[in-house]
Amino acid sequence: MANSNRPSGFTPVGYLNGAPWNGKARLYSIAASYGTALYIGDPVISSGTADANGVPGIAIGATTGALRGVIVGLGKYEGTIANPSNLDITYRPASDPSVWYAMVADDPNTIFRIQEKSGTQQLAAADIGLNTIPVSGAGNGYISGWLLSSYTDATPATTATLQLRLLGLVRRPDNAFGAYAKHLVQINVHELAHGTGAAGV
Repeated sequence: MANSNRPSGFTPVGYLNGAPWNGKARLYSIAASYGTALYIGDPVISSGTADANGVPGIAIGATTGALRGVIVGLGKYEGTIANPSNLDITYRPASDPSVWYAMVADDPNTIFRIQEKSGTQQLAAADIGLNTIPVSGAGNGYISGWLLSSYTDATPATTATLQLRLLGLVRRPDNAFGAYAKHLVQINVHELAHGTGAAGV
């Protein structure tokens, strides 16, 4: 059975110590002047500023450099993202004059699920343990479009500066190596781990 093509960015699923993800995240702000849409599942970096209350700011991540974490909740007002009645808010538009807020899974020990991009050569069992990068993708109006690179975008390597560590496939009957495979990854170059990555194996 072919893998389904359902990109959704990064989804936290657990921690390196074997515990399941417990939903914990930290509050960040998105400046009113920020001109890029942000979605649940997007990787983010620190913006280097904060809102008027001192809530640190974020911006969309890149495919190089340290990441801060992954957005797991969004709201237009600071109190709304913990409100169950606002769980339908899944993205922050590119043009909005208001400060927005995001909950970010920023623990460096978090394990994420992410879909691999289709390419001329897909990741294989021999690549597990190596490092690679994510690939940016436009959200669909509801959720993130970020993907895990295949060989088309980057060759997995031991290079410590590559952002992601490949931990293995998501174990389920409808998932296998190949196009659109769902993988488990850890952020290898993380701002809260002093921005330094570890070499792959």
